[in-house]
Amino acid sequence: MAKAATHRLPSLGALRGRLLTLALACLTVVLLAGCGAPPWNNPYPEGQAGENILYGAFTERPKHLDPVRSYSSNEYSFIAQIYEPPLQYHFLKRPYTLVPLTAEAVPEPTHLDADGNPLPADADPERIAVTEYLIRIQPGIRYQPHPAFAQDADGRYRYHDLSPARIAGLNELSDLPETGTRELTAEDYVYQIKRLAVPWLHSPIAGLMGEHILGFEAFSERLRETAPEPVGGERPFFDLRRYDFPGVEVVDRYSYKVRIDGRYPQFVYWLAMPFFAPMPWEAEALTSQPGMADNNITLDWYPVGTGPFMLTENNPNLRMVLARNPNFHGETYPTEGMPGDREAGLLDAAGEPLPFIDRAVYSLEKESIPYWNKFLQGYYDTSGISSDAFDQAVKFDAAGEAGLTADMREKGIKLSTAVQTSIWYMGFNMADDVVGGDSERARLLRQAISIAVDFGEFISIFANGRGMQGQGPLPPGIFGHREGEAGINPYVFDWEHGRAQRKPIEEARALLAQAGYRDGRDPETGRPLSIYYEAMDAGPDGKARLNWMRKQFAKLGIELIVRATDYNRFQEKMREGTGQVFMWGWNADYPDPENFFFLLYGPNRKIDGGENAANYSNPELDRLFERMKNMPDGPERQAVIDRMTEIVRHDAPWSFGFYPESFSLHHQWVENVKPNLMANNTLKYLSLEPGIREDKRAAWNPPVLWPIGAVVLLLVLGALPAIVIARRRERSAAL
Repeated sequence: MAKAATHRLPSLGALRGRLLTLALACLTVVLLAGCGAPPWNNPYPEGQAGENILYGAFTERPKHLDPVRSYSSNEYSFIAQIYEPPLQYHFLKRPYTLVPLTAEAVPEPTHLDADGNPLPADADPERIAVTEYLIRIQPGIRYQPHPAFAQDADGRYRYHDLSPARIAGLNELSDLPETGTRELTAEDYVYQIKRLAVPWLHSPIAGLMGEHILGFEAFSERLRETAPEPVGGERPFFDLRRYDFPGVEVVDRYSYKVRIDGRYPQFVYWLAMPFFAPMPWEAEALTSQPGMADNNITLDWYPVGTGPFMLTENNPNLRMVLARNPNFHGETYPTEGMPGDREAGLLDAAGEPLPFIDRAVYSLEKESIPYWNKFLQGYYDTSGISSDAFDQAVKFDAAGEAGLTADMREKGIKLSTAVQTSIWYMGFNMADDVVGGDSERARLLRQAISIAVDFGEFISIFANGRGMQGQGPLPPGIFGHREGEAGINPYVFDWEHGRAQRKPIEEARALLAQAGYRDGRDPETGRPLSIYYEAMDAGPDGKARLNWMRKQFAKLGIELIVRATDYNRFQEKMREGTGQVFMWGWNADYPDPENFFFLLYGPNRKIDGGENAANYSNPELDRLFERMKNMPDGPERQAVIDRMTEIVRHDAPWSFGFYPESFSLHHQWVENVKPNLMANNTLKYLSLEPGIREDKRAAWNPPVLWPIGAVVLLLVLGALPAIVIARRRERSAAL
């Protein structure tokens, strides 16, 4: 018979040795945890500990990193640190103020008549045929290291004429190992402005610039007619340097002119946006080679600029990394700011060279809860506040002022708030027979509804208190906005106890009765007045907001009929002028009152193709707008704005809703934090104390050791039967 297999139990000594080894291993882990080892849950490489790196997150992958196409805040978070337009906004000053970036000065406009003769600054706008801006850039500015500039010993570009096989073998830009650089020139700015007119690049501001830059549309059409057709879906490099454009001209190596058709004073603000950053032709020549787009080697993926940072890792499904540009020309921290800035420590770094950090690592976080938890653990240096985490972070005092909860203060977390340069408003379609028109009846109806719809309550319920009730079309931070009692809308608010108080609902009902709708009833039918509300809240999340809006109108006895739809259909209704009442918003492109009042300018009505969604027109306001938009900031312009504001308050084409307020958090080791809602290039101002961060991370992320003890205990208990059997066998053998 075959002998049965036997399983030999380990000896008692061997079992004891194994248990001792396990205990020593566990003891070693515990000792390491208590001897300065990094937290076990640290998501970053151990070698980064203590480095001057800012850690953040992004929630939506950027689609366009080419400044000709990018027009989204999540994209600007990256490219504004890389590209440098000639101007920027002062980091600390309010109202928002333009200052030079690469330019030597903020350019002053020169006005010319139809014969090209200069006109005085106060010339009649009717005589101004062309306005010229001469921009002089600083010499000595150089681009970041980039393969597009790499040259061989004979001065030929290494990578501008690659073979199809070489291109097919590329996975990323770093597969082209040689890099170079060169000086920034005026021609690079001119090249980029020409790119705005290129039809196949589809710049989102091409239509607007076509209205203002001299010869823009004709130049765009010329490019359309002369450019070669795409080959295999890709368009070969088209050198824009060979084509003249009357709207922009290179004067010399460091100077260029932009010519505006007529007068457009707000153009200078566009010179602070990435659209007008420089683009070296070499970068387009490199990335336009056939096959490059198949490997994502495009300007939409790999930006190239002169700014303080450059993109060293672009993995939008995981991580984006900005690193210090070794060729950065240098800039210093501001030496002046607003009252209170010095006391807040915002001028402690005055005059010091920028940037302060070496790298910024941004990780993709699609869900708000993991993002929030990692911020609380110290693994992200800054954070917004989602609705889910708001009560955990923020509380309001009796006066309605926002502050941090005790838990946040205990962690040393700091809160920054700022009213955004934007407005959410409830609009009345002035082309409608019921709520529109300039009749006294319709005006009283609009004023009554404006009182009844309590946007203070809306802010509290749906925005976690993050907003300021609107008093007019201009939010804080925009020239012309008035604070305090002088700034309230007297048709909707009273000034009581040092603050604006919404008028009681009884006054709204009295206005409604004067309009002929006593108790909210239509005198022609005797039934409650029905008003249609066009909503873009078609999804389930909008149900509570729509129910709230119905209740606001019900205070007046008005039946609100909600017509909810998706945003595309909503926009179509606005263009056709078929709605009655709606909610919409506007975020400033630039900090000038013209950028808000043009939404109420008669010739700009939505039904005529403009942005005046209320289709409002008032001849006096239109005349004042034409005058105001060309005026410099000052008392005279303020007086005109005051009159315009009074007109729209009286006519009430809008109920002014609210100005949204941004809330952000940062840890105590992050310094020089001041919200700037117009500037996008503020990363260079932030500084860190990495040592404090490491200490806090260790304190906030202690190792949880009880699972190890539990495992050891289970192993010991599991080994006991074997030990008992082993002892019995040894005793039996001894006998």
